[in-house]
Amino acid sequence: MSTATSAAVTQGGSASIFALHPDVFQSHILARLDGPSLASLTCVSSQLHALSTEEHLWRNICSSTWPSVNHPRLQQTISTFPSGHRSFFSDSHPFPDPRPLKLHVDSRALPTELIFAVDVHYQNEIIYSKVEEIDTSSSWFLSSLFRVDVLDPKDSASAPVKYIGGGGGDETWLKHMEENLRLSWIVIDPVQKRAVNMSSRRAVSVQRHWMTGDVQVRFGTVVAGGERGGCGREWVECAVVVTCCGKEGGEMQMREVSMVMEDMEGKGLNGKESLVILGGVAGEGRRKEGKENYEEFRERKKQRKEEKQRQENWLDLACITIGAAGFLTFWSLVLFK
Repeated sequence: MSTATSAAVTQGGSASIFALHPDVFQSHILARLDGPSLASLTCVSSQLHALSTEEHLWRNICSSTWPSVNHPRLQQTISTFPSGHRSFFSDSHPFPDPRPLKLHVDSRALPTELIFAVDVHYQNEIIYSKVEEIDTSSSWFLSSLFRVDVLDPKDSASAPVKYIGGGGGDETWLKHMEENLRLSWIVIDPVQKRAVNMSSRRAVSVQRHWMTGDVQVRFGTVVAGGERGGCGREWVECAVVVTCCGKEGGEMQMREVSMVMEDMEGKGLNGKESLVILGGVAGEGRRKEGKENYEEFRERKKQRKEEKQRQENWLDLACITIGAAGFLTFWSLVLFK
């Protein structure tokens, strides 16, 4: 710390931090803070609030956190947000909230377009960035299975890590991928000027596909919508899946980056149901994220499947019993006629 800066922050003396020129304070102190720290500083005093809400500070934070933000279309959209990049950061930065999310969304006022900003990092280095815009107003989209692919099947993105195709060391390598691959998937409603990050940041599951051998890295966010949520589902998982492949010992390739919505029975939601979920999460600004919530969701899915199987078994047994009783009754009538 310089002598001038030390004097400016000395406690008990006449000097204060505001003795610094605002430009020096912003460029040498505020510019070094991350988003959450800068956001906290805005609540300290009116002077710090004024200095900490400068647009260029939040633009730099958003750009460094999510490189996709530098896309011209996204820059134009963010400029329409109430407080520009500060509003966008507040919407998009995952602030976990343990409270269950209850959706109350008017299905008649669903977004007519969405923008997806996707960034994939490996060991804090960006390896893939994409901005995708889709029209959500068509009857085809609303009634079809919801699935968004941001990586063209003809393309691929590489990561600076050797691909392990199974066998010895496979478990260690999968654990390495879980700890080092990060993903952000921000959904932006340009009309309502809202955004929400639907990725869990860290992977909640890393598995090798039983048939293809490809590695599927899953970033899941669980939404507890309830029957009144408008989609008719109790719990829903917004799953972002990165599919990786490659030659043994060669550079790993990302072959697929996609988002889907699934209920507790593993059924995919259609476009309209998914828009209700996304609109509700963006409106509330909360979701149940992280590996613990994902494991809870999986356990609930397992219990639901087992309960359904028991019901089907009882139904099968009842049908067999009724059929056998009918058969015996028929033959008893024939024999004793």
